[in-house]
Amino acid sequence: MAHQFGKTHPWRRITPWFRGFDGPLAFAVFLLACAGLVTMYSVGYDHGSRFEDHGRNMLLAGTIMFVVAQIPPQRLMALALPLYLLGVALLIAVAVFGITKKGAQRWLNVGVTIQPSEILKIAVPLMLAWWFQKREGQLRPLDFVVALLLLALPIALIIKQPDLGTGLLVLAAGMSVIFFAGLSWKWIVPPLLLGVVGIGLLVGFEPQLCADGMRWPVLHDYQQQRICTLLDPSRDPLGKGFHIIQGMIAIGSGGFWGKGFMQGTQTHLEFIPERTTDFIFASFSEEFGLVGNMLLIAGFLFLILRGLAIALQAPTLFSRLLAGSITLIFFTYAFVNMGMVSGILPVVGVPLPFVSYGGTAMVTLGLALGILMSIAKSKRLVQS
Repeated sequence: MAHQFGKTHPWRRITPWFRGFDGPLAFAVFLLACAGLVTMYSVGYDHGSRFEDHGRNMLLAGTIMFVVAQIPPQRLMALALPLYLLGVALLIAVAVFGITKKGAQRWLNVGVTIQPSEILKIAVPLMLAWWFQKREGQLRPLDFVVALLLLALPIALIIKQPDLGTGLLVLAAGMSVIFFAGLSWKWIVPPLLLGVVGIGLLVGFEPQLCADGMRWPVLHDYQQQRICTLLDPSRDPLGKGFHIIQGMIAIGSGGFWGKGFMQGTQTHLEFIPERTTDFIFASFSEEFGLVGNMLLIAGFLFLILRGLAIALQAPTLFSRLLAGSITLIFFTYAFVNMGMVSGILPVVGVPLPFVSYGGTAMVTLGLALGILMSIAKSKRLVQS
């Protein structure tokens, strides 16, 4: 009878698929996903099928996470070079015969319309982690130079589209791998100091630099306008500055406790542009206030700390570098989105993880979580 029960009980067959899953990481993602669904219902119930689509995107991301979590890190390492080369080839194809929308050439039609730059958010850290794993124990300065070149190629192609937001995310993901691999602080501090000095000069000379007719080298006109709008949104309150001003009004009007679920006036009177995508944090802040913001930030902090813990405990250099980089991708997403909505960073079109609407971004997040789960799972199975 016991033999027959063990043979037919379905849980015995399913259990190995879940063995080694990281419970705290899954719990953090579940809480953030719930916050995303609640917020999307409020801001998107009268916005077509956004809420239903958001739920389907989450289910798709969860499925991808589950499938990728079953792939051992060793096999992920074998995919690093092919995935990187595929991503770069697709970016070149976009530059040659890509689809242009709203002045940006970012998409490619391969039967369905795809945005190849999204692939590089995962392919670049995979490639760089593979590169440093191959040179473990014998790293030279030249190896870091090669890593920087591997990072610079896709970023140059992405910025050319132009897509500054995705370029910054890929840059952050790649630089985190290089930093965790042991890049010396003497190569990090000088650029940071130059950046701080440059920002100070930019703020000081803002009236002259942002005067009508002034053109900055390197940057596109829209990128220049975003920086000038950040420095002084009131210069064009009904045009370029409208997004930032309305976002700050919504955040401030939420107060300590918020106006309540589905009670946000700025949101439902449609003063907040892109309220289901890039500026959903403003809607969340208006309805749930400072308390809701603190809880949401705590959720992201828990996710990030858990990801870093997985990175520290990973059994190989490749796994450590990849887990650390992917964790900082989540940090960059959340920090940049909240910063741009709050008016402390330029508007660059970066979604808030698990909260903002967007199928491509959700799939990327699901893939990233699957890799983290795979690394955590491999560590637990090795220990057992």
